[in-house]
Amino acid sequence: MDTRPFYPHSFGEAKRNGEEETYVLSHQANVDCKNAIEQAIRDNYDGYSLGKDLAKPVIEQFGFDRVKYVLADTVQHFDNDGRISRDNKAWAKETFVPEDKIMGRDRRTEFLLSSHTGLADLFINQYKREYDKLNLWDKTQVNDPKDLNFEGKIMVLKPEILSEQHKTREEQLFYAYGGFGCSPDKNDRKVMGEFLVDGEKTNFYRQDFLGEARTDLLPDWAKEKLADKTKDRKPSVLQQLKENKEQSKAEKPLSIKDKKQDKGER
Repeated sequence: MDTRPFYPHSFGEAKRNGEEETYVLSHQANVDCKNAIEQAIRDNYDGYSLGKDLAKPVIEQFGFDRVKYVLADTVQHFDNDGRISRDNKAWAKETFVPEDKIMGRDRRTEFLLSSHTGLADLFINQYKREYDKLNLWDKTQVNDPKDLNFEGKIMVLKPEILSEQHKTREEQLFYAYGGFGCSPDKNDRKVMGEFLVDGEKTNFYRQDFLGEARTDLLPDWAKEKLADKTKDRKPSVLQQLKENKEQSKAEKPLSIKDKKQDKGER
C-alpha cells in the first residue's frame, strides 16, 4: 500500500495551514495513481472488451479514497461526454475536487485519465463493485443529522474519514457523549465520544458524520452496548446548564406587565 498521505484540498488551502509538504506528496501520489489506472486499462483492453478485476490491484496499491478522487476528477472534467453513464456522473459528484490553480495552471488536469472515456467508465464500474464489498453504512441507512442533537446517540462516520485499514461497517459506529459539535448549529465544532466497537475515545467534527444509525439496522452487539451506555447515563454539563436555564426561566416571578399580558389585559 502506498503510504503517502491523501490530501483532498487545494495548494492554497495547504499553504494557509502550513501543509505544503503533505499537498506535494499527495498530488504526486494522485498522478501515480492516474498512471496506474491508465496502465491497467492499456494492458487489459484487447480492442473489444476490458479485462476483469482491474480495479482491485490499483485500490490495493493506492486505496479507495485516492482512486475515487482521481476517477471523480476525470468524470467531472468530462461531464458532457455521453460515453460516461449517468449513474457514474452522479457518483462522481459525491466527491468534491476543489479548484486548484497555481500561476494560472489547473493542477487537477495533471491527474486526469487520458484513457478512452468509455473504458474509464467500465473501470469505474469495477471500482464500485469492489467498494460495495465493504458493505459500509450509507445515507439511506441513517437518520438525517441536520437538526439532530448527537449526544447519547450512535452516529455513523463518513467512510472517507476512516483510514483504509479501518474502513469497516463496525468501525463507522461512534457513540457521541459530548462536545459543542453535538448541537445542530455547531457544524464546525467537535463531537466527543468513542468508537462503539472497542471503546477508543476520540473526537470528530460534526460534518464528519453521515447521520444517526437507524436502530433497526444496528447489529445486536451494538444495541446491547447502546443500552448499557444509556441505562445510567447522566446529562452532560451543557445539557444540565440548558435545563437549569429553562427551569430558572420557568420559576422567575412574573412582572406586573407579564401578569397583565398573561391575563389578556391591555
